Amino acid sequence: MSFADAHAFAFSLAATLMVSIVIFRAGDGTMGVMPACEYDGENDTIVDELDPFAP
Repeated sequence: MSFADAHAFAFSLAATLMVSIVIFRAGDGTMGVMPACEYDGENDTIVDELDPFAP
């Protein structure tokens, strides 16, 4: 998934679920998206985090 696709998907998830969403780079170089509370990977693989409550 490209960064643009991951960002659009993350924004949609954050707005729908009303939880913080993390965009991360997987070991093979692809992007992944998941709720921040479920992410247990390395912090240096996080590319962006979307918080629906941030101003």
